[in-house]
Amino acid sequence: MGRMAGRRILSAVPVLLAVTFGVFAVAAASPFDPVKAYAGTAGLTASQAELDQLRANLGVDQPFVQRWWDWLTSALGGDLGDSSVLRQPVADVIAERIGWSALLAIAAFAVAILLGTALGVLAARRRGGWLDRSVSSAAYTLEAAPAFWLGLLAIWFFALKLGALPAGGLTDTASDTVTPGQVISHLVLPAGVLGLSQLPWFFLYVRQGVGDALAEDPVRGARARGLAERTVLTGHALRSGMLPMLTLIGSRVPELITGALLVETVFSWPGIAAATVQAATSVDFPLLAALTVLATAAVLLGNLLSDLLYGLADPRVGFDG
Repeated sequence: MGRMAGRRILSAVPVLLAVTFGVFAVAAASPFDPVKAYAGTAGLTASQAELDQLRANLGVDQPFVQRWWDWLTSALGGDLGDSSVLRQPVADVIAERIGWSALLAIAAFAVAILLGTALGVLAARRRGGWLDRSVSSAAYTLEAAPAFWLGLLAIWFFALKLGALPAGGLTDTASDTVTPGQVISHLVLPAGVLGLSQLPWFFLYVRQGVGDALAEDPVRGARARGLAERTVLTGHALRSGMLPMLTLIGSRVPELITGALLVETVFSWPGIAAATVQAATSVDFPLLAALTVLATAAVLLGNLLSDLLYGLADPRVGFDG
């Protein structure tokens, strides 16, 4: 396991380098001017000399290769630079927001995995039954529903129509303190929406895997020996049928990140979504590069986690082969 993890980490280094280089290359070709974004309305009346001086102060007058190299060497030394649009160190921007984004993503993933697994197992036990048909139809519908549309629908129904849950934010209106109770109540809708947007894939994978496992000869033999149906399901079919689902965890991380950005925006959740949007539209090189590296690292770690879980669940898979 250790050797495989080490190889994956080493292979991730050139990937991250290529990603950061691509970010600076794309940003250099962008029509957005970071100097005008930094100056704001003051840039409308500023002289060309003042704009050139500001361009030099921000370091955007250099070729993008030089800007990338300067950022990379500083980042390796622990300095991620300063955000030109948020006017604070990039490390502080990420530190203030990454915890709330992680909380949302973990809660949503838990909803998707637990609920998708439970419904998938129940549907697999009675293929073609009313539960299987109903949940499968809902899953295919959710696959085609954008996360932001689900978020707006949830706000309309649960917050505006029923008044049961807050529509967004992290705390109640006029509250200047963050309490666990407020965080939980404000987390329910965004985590539920993001989890539902990921649920169809987990449900369909578990349904297919467990359904196929129930039709295998070892499971039939266990039933013929008189084992209880619960023992057959949990001890034989579930373990075998869950293996394909484990590989899905890593592949869903990019979609989870994209969905989290949309959901955070809809629900005004104080994560990294707003910073990402501002960094992209304002061509904030240091912040954009750091957030892209963070997202890429999350995808690579998700893929590694899938392989580790698969190897732990199936001893026949060799970690160091």
